[in-house]
Amino acid sequence: MPLEEPSWWYQTPPAGLAELLRPLGTAYGFLARARFDLRTPYRARLPVICIGNFTAGGTGKTPLVIHICERLQGAGHRPVALTRGYGGRRSAHWVDASADAARDVGDEPLLIARSAPTRIGRDRVAGARAIEAGPHRASVIIMDDGLQNPTLAKTLTIAVVDGARGIGNGRVIPAGPLRAPLEFQLGVTDAIVVTETAGGASSVADWLRRRFAGPVLRARITPTARTDWLARARIVAWAGIAAPQRFFAMLEEQGAEIAERVAFRDHYRLRQADALQLLELAQRRAATLVTTAKDAVRLGRERGALKELADASRILAVALEIIGSDNERLMALLDAALAAPAHAASGRPG
Repeated sequence: MPLEEPSWWYQTPPAGLAELLRPLGTAYGFLARARFDLRTPYRARLPVICIGNFTAGGTGKTPLVIHICERLQGAGHRPVALTRGYGGRRSAHWVDASADAARDVGDEPLLIARSAPTRIGRDRVAGARAIEAGPHRASVIIMDDGLQNPTLAKTLTIAVVDGARGIGNGRVIPAGPLRAPLEFQLGVTDAIVVTETAGGASSVADWLRRRFAGPVLRARITPTARTDWLARARIVAWAGIAAPQRFFAMLEEQGAEIAERVAFRDHYRLRQADALQLLELAQRRAATLVTTAKDAVRLGRERGALKELADASRILAVALEIIGSDNERLMALLDAALAAPAHAASGRPG
């Protein structure tokens, strides 16, 4: 069950395939920047807050999207999320969290739609216009991903970085995990949120502060409910996310004994045979199946062994928590974006 990300993306100094693929990465990075230079973005009537990644793969972006939606709602605003709907078949659709299936709209949009109205828009400009038109009374667009997308002007751009993995070998796809050259991406970013692992401050945050003039905020991913059921529990942990090792580590931090770790590629849609294998593995190891909310949402509205797996799996639900005084710094950034004139846009290609 291969993962999407090559392990050598995160080996430093770069060697082997990273060196061989470096010319392709250079060309990819040039094209990514050229898109910005050649495109005139659409400026929506509503503020646009973009939450993106410098790298391919998971960093905690979706939990931050949800956190910001809920934070703004608590302050009296009306956020509406705009997402590509990666992994789904719909290209333009209002997500119904109670009726839609992940195979149609994607797993992350279903999670976001539990917190705020969510529009799938592969065409980001068309998606923004749909949000402006209603039916929801939006006061701000929360753009899920799109830091490298030049078609829609952003009022505030926040990049999320995994505090454990950082930017890997610093090379651009396919030679490394970066979606575009780092210096260019820093130039179109207003703030960075580093999701730290348990155990304290991240050296990645310090490294970024030496290279980025804007605020670098600290956050952690934490369970949203009691986890005492995990203490000394024997479990089979399974996940189809970009960084499954973070999930497995969190389970161990809660005191679980992991009998087996099963990692699928990110957004992987399980087959009936996969479900049967997991069910048989748990029975053979006399263990409880545990997975993520993102994986569980992909099992919604399924049948057969997939439904049996959904019923048998316990979920460790998590949320993003901004650490300490960075809470106030984040809110100040959001307030400034919401107060900005309609024509204002964040970041400039450097």
